[in-house]
Amino acid sequence: MDILQTLLITVVIFLVIVGGYLLLTGPNVGKSQKRRIDALRFRHSDSTDSKVESQLKKAIAARKPKTHKVAGSGSRTEALEMRLDRTGKGWTLSQYIYASLGLTIGVAVIVFLQSGAPLLALGVGAVIGCGLPHLVVGFFIKKRTNDFVSKFPDGIELLVRGLRSGLPVAETLQVVAEEVPGPVGLEFKSVVERIKIGKTMEDSLQETGDKLGIPEFNFFTITLAIQRETGGNLAETLSNLADVLRKRSQMKLKIRAMSSESKASAYIVGSLPFIVFGMIYWINPDYLGQFFVDDRLIIAGLGGLIWMSIGAFIMAKMVSFEI
Repeated sequence: MDILQTLLITVVIFLVIVGGYLLLTGPNVGKSQKRRIDALRFRHSDSTDSKVESQLKKAIAARKPKTHKVAGSGSRTEALEMRLDRTGKGWTLSQYIYASLGLTIGVAVIVFLQSGAPLLALGVGAVIGCGLPHLVVGFFIKKRTNDFVSKFPDGIELLVRGLRSGLPVAETLQVVAEEVPGPVGLEFKSVVERIKIGKTMEDSLQETGDKLGIPEFNFFTITLAIQRETGGNLAETLSNLADVLRKRSQMKLKIRAMSSESKASAYIVGSLPFIVFGMIYWINPDYLGQFFVDDRLIIAGLGGLIWMSIGAFIMAKMVSFEI
């Protein structure tokens, strides 16, 4: 059995495991029925709270559909361009493609010189060349998102102070764009620029929210949209929203602190096999060289990687909480 057949068998086993997981975690019929019952209860209830919540749901449903999605909208090219834009680094699509191709070729050449297996070198190069840039982009997106979320309540508080002093909403948005540093000021500046060229404030905020994909900013956009539908004190509403976002951030920090020990243990245990394998291969290449030649050892190594990936995925789900 050659290396191509080995890789095909490994991919089939992995797809079967993923398919079984998706089948076991499919849509829950009970939850769907509960949502329908709750919708009917809110629609026909005489309670004030139920009517307010029903009106909130109607206002959210009446908003215009999103023109963009984080992934899969329009084309893969648009989704990738949106991911690159969310990093805030000014990277272009051509730079990303060239970096991926260069990394793929470089890793493939190094693996081929060490192992002499062209298909293995091509597979490892493709995985690293496509996976590593994706992880780097995701890292910078997460970093920028965290910076935005940490400063966003301050921007809302500044917006509240401007509204209480008598300024209109458009001018308070301009103040936030000028006074708040980092990604919050940049995104509010883009909102103000869209308003200046003729777009409505709701459309401008929704476009920014679709680009960012941050729940906290979506809360802000929905709050302004509902306030226009229902009326009321906008400054008080935004002040409550800022308080909720601060408590949400505090809860995330508490969860991170409680799960940090488990994450550190998982990182250490998960990295030990690769560290030991690399050190032994560096000291005595002939001892572990058969892992790149013998079909049985290749299957065992790929199987071990698959099971380690499944374990890492399960541990990641165990410490991941929706706030």
